[in-house]
Amino acid sequence: VLNPQSIFPFSSLMCDDWCTLEKSFFSSFKIHRAIHKDQNLNSCKICEKSFTHRRRLKEHMKVHKGERPHSCKICDKSFTHPGNLKVHMMVHTGKKTLTCDFCGKDFKYKSDFKKHQRIHTGEKPFACETCGKGFSLCSNLTVHMRTHTGEKPYLCNTCGKRFTVLSALERHDAVHTGKKPYSCTTCGRNFSQSSILLRHMRTHTGEKPYSCETCGKSFTVSRSLKIHMRLHTGERPYLCNTCGKKFSARSALTSHMRIHTGEKPYSCETCGKSFNQSSILFRHVKTHTGQKSSGNLRVHMRTHTGKKPYLCKTCGRRFSDPSAHKSHTVVHTGEKPYSCKICEKTFTQRGSLKVHMRFHTDKPPTLCTL
Repeated sequence: VLNPQSIFPFSSLMCDDWCTLEKSFFSSFKIHRAIHKDQNLNSCKICEKSFTHRRRLKEHMKVHKGERPHSCKICDKSFTHPGNLKVHMMVHTGKKTLTCDFCGKDFKYKSDFKKHQRIHTGEKPFACETCGKGFSLCSNLTVHMRTHTGEKPYLCNTCGKRFTVLSALERHDAVHTGKKPYSCTTCGRNFSQSSILLRHMRTHTGEKPYSCETCGKSFTVSRSLKIHMRLHTGERPYLCNTCGKKFSARSALTSHMRIHTGEKPYSCETCGKSFNQSSILFRHVKTHTGQKSSGNLRVHMRTHTGKKPYLCKTCGRRFSDPSAHKSHTVVHTGEKPYSCKICEKTFTQRGSLKVHMRFHTDKPPTLCTL
């Protein structure tokens, strides 16, 4: 039995006081020992997340139940945890104490300030033990781990579909409810989430808060900056399983796949001609309207200025036209993305394929005569 006199040299305390101290000591010791033994004293039956205190498990369950008992008396916005409400109140009070030296943003809590600093420093202290990928926030690592485990703890009570993150479930709920409570004060357009409204507002303000440290180009959303950075790093995570070509953006891979499938989902309403990319349809429509592309004018102006912004990283040659730069790169890669559907012969240039097709149609190429 624990001897109180051996721990606390206070003889004036009554027996009940000692019993309370002893009970508290053993309770804390039991919880602490469970941490080392990796025991799940209080485990969530939905997502299997464990907590050392039952009180924290009770608070956590509100996430799955959708409970938001803590409401702001000023704007009626509600939260699952009281701490989140406390942070939200700063929006109304404007009370902030810590200022970021990089961007000037203010913070009230040191923990939020520390997390924010990692955006500028690039620090990623939380690493995935499976693939080694690093994250700036522990919560991001938790979400990432679900890509390996396949865990989807957030359930839609309407259709039964599951999601890996709560925000995805909230976006999905709008499909069933049709609720769009966030309205743009400029154009009146409604949105299902405040974050989507915030991104939309930048189309009116012109704000581009995400800037590339390499070339200085700015973007309205962080994802666009992330994709842009791959131009500098050379990263191409999206692979075509048909020809092995890699792309820096998923949308580029989707567009590329239409070369293999022959799909042309974009049709001209004037002549009915179909295209595999919306940008090509956009340029085609101008042949009916007579409108000239501003992009073509920019390329043309470079013939006067001599500006050649597109650099070949292999040989150092520069180009004024992005399409000329793209056509040149296949000289180094040996890639032949244009394939004949009749004889399966491949070509590096679209024009070469067009000339080749005339041999199948019995239409000889036009010769230059003097």
